[in-house]
Amino acid sequence: MSQCSGYLSLAELPLGCAGEVVALEIAGAIRRRLLDLGLVPGARITAVRRSPAGDPTVFRIRGALIALRAQDGRRIIVRPVEGAEALCRARDR
Repeated sequence: MSQCSGYLSLAELPLGCAGEVVALEIAGAIRRRLLDLGLVPGARITAVRRSPAGDPTVFRIRGALIALRAQDGRRIIVRPVEGAEALCRARDR
């Protein structure tokens, strides 16, 4: 998903940046598990760290740390949190 549209996939969220969950484009048991963990539309999620190999990435959501693979993160759509957007752009430079 293009960052130009204002939305990006969770896998594209830079470390240290926060986003608001917009949609989960995942079905089945993994969707149910993510919803149970609090990954619901409107929830705030922050990219905390990546493994040395680059995958998975650790995210903070509602005080809990969860690790998600990039293939799952690409199917979760987020919108950068207002105020954090400029910080994220500065980190990308």
